[in-house]
Amino acid sequence: MAKVKKTIYINGMSCASCASAIERKTKKLNGVISSDVNLAEESLHIDYDDSNLNEDEIKKAIESLGYEVVNKGSETKVELNIGGMSCAACSAAIEKKLNRMPNVSAAVNLITEKATVTFDKNAVSSSDIISAIEKLGYTASIASETVDSETAKAKEVKKLQRDLIISAVLTAPMLVAMLLNLLNISNSFTSFLHNPYVQFALATPVQFFVGIRFYRHAYLSLKAKTSNMDVLVALGTSAAYFLSLYNLIFAYSMHVSVYFESSATIITLILLGKYFEAKAKGKTSEAIKKLVSLSAKEATVKRGDAEVKIPIEKVQIGDLIVVKPGEKIPVDGIIVSGSSAIDESMLTGESIPTEKYPGDTVIGATINTFGSITFKATKVGKDTMLSQIIKLVEQAQGTKAPIQKLANKVASVFVPSVVGIAAATFIGWIIYSGNIQQSIINAVSVLVIACPCALGLATPTAIMVGTGKGAQNGILIKGGEYLEIVHKINALIIDKTGTITKGEPEVTDIVPLSGIKSDELLHIAAICEKKSEHPLGVSIYRAGSKNCSIEDPVSFLSISGKGISAVIDKGNVLIGTAALLSENGIDISAFANSMSSLENEGKTAMYVSLNNAVIGIIALADTIKDTSIQAIKDLQSMGIKLYMLTGDNEKTAKAIAGKVGIENVFAQVQPQNKADKVVQLKNEGNTVAMVGDGINDAPALAEADIGMAMGTGTDIAIEAGDIVLMRGDLRTIPAAIRLSSQTLRKIKQNLFWAFFYNILGIPLAAFGQLNPIIAGAAMAFSSVCVVSNSLLLKFYDPFK
Repeated sequence: MAKVKKTIYINGMSCASCASAIERKTKKLNGVISSDVNLAEESLHIDYDDSNLNEDEIKKAIESLGYEVVNKGSETKVELNIGGMSCAACSAAIEKKLNRMPNVSAAVNLITEKATVTFDKNAVSSSDIISAIEKLGYTASIASETVDSETAKAKEVKKLQRDLIISAVLTAPMLVAMLLNLLNISNSFTSFLHNPYVQFALATPVQFFVGIRFYRHAYLSLKAKTSNMDVLVALGTSAAYFLSLYNLIFAYSMHVSVYFESSATIITLILLGKYFEAKAKGKTSEAIKKLVSLSAKEATVKRGDAEVKIPIEKVQIGDLIVVKPGEKIPVDGIIVSGSSAIDESMLTGESIPTEKYPGDTVIGATINTFGSITFKATKVGKDTMLSQIIKLVEQAQGTKAPIQKLANKVASVFVPSVVGIAAATFIGWIIYSGNIQQSIINAVSVLVIACPCALGLATPTAIMVGTGKGAQNGILIKGGEYLEIVHKINALIIDKTGTITKGEPEVTDIVPLSGIKSDELLHIAAICEKKSEHPLGVSIYRAGSKNCSIEDPVSFLSISGKGISAVIDKGNVLIGTAALLSENGIDISAFANSMSSLENEGKTAMYVSLNNAVIGIIALADTIKDTSIQAIKDLQSMGIKLYMLTGDNEKTAKAIAGKVGIENVFAQVQPQNKADKVVQLKNEGNTVAMVGDGINDAPALAEADIGMAMGTGTDIAIEAGDIVLMRGDLRTIPAAIRLSSQTLRKIKQNLFWAFFYNILGIPLAAFGQLNPIIAGAAMAFSSVCVVSNSLLLKFYDPFK
């Protein structure tokens, strides 16, 4: 059975019953394993056996129901910068508008002020999408076409700071007057400040110059038949201001009741909250800024015999680049000469430098600690590892966690509900007290305290900080949904080679026989293997050359599947299997027990003979990483069931598993069957994670609830994984689980605070227990509190 996963895009679905009809129809097709329709994406995700079914038959089944299958090649994705959003209701309104457009799926992030939009370019264009957003009263531009979004944000913060200063200066005298009045201090100065005409003069610029932003956005929002925070602020402050103006004009008294200080103070406090919020939101994306700042600005490139410094943007694939001690590696490449220790902490979070030799890869933005090296550039520009990491983190920070759906649903109906509650408050107080002014003030308090800013900030701020923290520790989480799910896993499949083990053989045992010493045995074998290209031979040569130089053999011959034959100054040497030595008439019967003992430990053992006599045995094994045992203990302490997966025979597999403490083993699994083991555990009701590093692990990584790819592995495995572990260290798995758990805890704390604040604040305001000024301060504080709580994640260490 050849399992195929496909995503088919569909036009014409209008509701959940459409999706159900397509699911029912496709599930009845012979060979279908699973079929799931995503109504929001207008897509069908289907797994099937292609020996019984093909894609054309699936499309015909869908079209027979009256729906249109969209050519996948026409699907495109664009990232937009959005301006003018003030709360969760804004982002919800934009999402709602875009997702109603044909063949459009959109996700809007309030914190990053970006929208990720997937659409069928045959049905709609990017300009149509931008136009739809602008009709709602917001600005939109394609991110890649924006000159500098960071500069634009900085200008907005500066403008906000200017308006806040103006508003605070004009509001301060009215607040001073109010405080002096509370302290029963009365003199000519306080009388002047209490003068309603003075307060009118101070409050009017605040209301209509500083506060014009609220009126503008409220108008555009209502024009687009939506509502947001600005509607509440505009309604609340206008009610207080115009009630005061009415009293001033028609009461003809210097002691008339006015609430100019309330309207001005509310605007000032909201601006103060927005300013702190904007500054704090900037800190949530510090991880991206730090990553961007890591790259080198110049590279020293060989041009003939000369070395020339050029901007990093001009480096081309194939260029030979020289890097001296203390310099940054400018781009990704392969060392051609020289050796050094490279500080790769920016990539892996690991502070110990990694030794590098000719043939080893180097990554752009890492630091050459000592020794000059020359390397050939293999990846430049947007293809470098650093650029890919930045892209992954940006994408992750732009995604939503499933838990955010609740906040989005509430935000979409929140503002109209609050306006209704404020109206009910006004009518209730009129009936109860007959005091129209008190009724208006209590309704204003309801409008002001209920602004849904905290609700919209609760989830995305935590996701941004959480994914950024992960990136700093070598854990790249590709989306908010994975950050939320990973702590739920209860079964983990770990591929052996390159994951639990180092993925390359090392000499583990040197068994000298016939009176020869260990060092001499290894030296003889290293000379013979110097010309070898076989991984086992290369490992023997590396082991022998660590402490002394190795001369060339006189002659060398590789014997496929059996070993090698070589001539050195001491005579003729054979290194290899029992069959190789037996074919050459060498008696090995006396050494069979030693060989068997090594093989029972899961090692690959080879005889070494000199001049037709066995002189020793050398054993190699794919050795266990130093960190694997501790990582597995940590995972088991979390209650996670562990399974080791390998293509090795059962005896070798169990030997390795026993050393690291894993009881469950999937042995002799062919690459094409790895995904079946994931399905098997999922069918048993487990939430399954898969960890691997090779091309043959990619299907299993994609099949798992969470695919974890080792960053030291292949590009295909990294692409298939939901989480990339850059260190190649299994300890990053429990660290990722702890980070997930901590981030979700922050999200829940934020949502609780946002909901609790409104549930408590709105009734208090409605029953006249909150002054509008106090309500404004509380509203501003709630947003700052939520963002600050998320920022605490920056101090969390997931490895402890």
